Amino acid sequence: MIRHCVFVKFRLGVSADERTDIYAGLNALVGQIDGLLNATFGANISPEGLSQGFNDGFIMDLVDEAARDRYLVNPAHQTAGARLVAALEGGVNGLLVFDMKVE
Repeated sequence: MIRHCVFVKFRLGVSADERTDIYAGLNALVGQIDGLLNATFGANISPEGLSQGFNDGFIMDLVDEAARDRYLVNPAHQTAGARLVAALEGGVNGLLVFDMKVE
């Protein structure tokens, strides 16, 4: 399984409702894209102070690397991802992606 971890820095002024809508669009990909198992979204609540401004994030689990690769190029993902990037501080610079293999 591949765990696709995405951490984001939303621009000031992006409302909680807009964040919820963006996440709903990403969550709607579960069941649309073959091999995308689930998605979990939320705010950073770490007390450590090491978030470097990444104030929100989400995790998506995919069956394997092939499923991850299909997800990345899927037009529905491209559309939902573009909406996310448009709401981030510095666009794509407000995004950190980390994929790991989970046994």
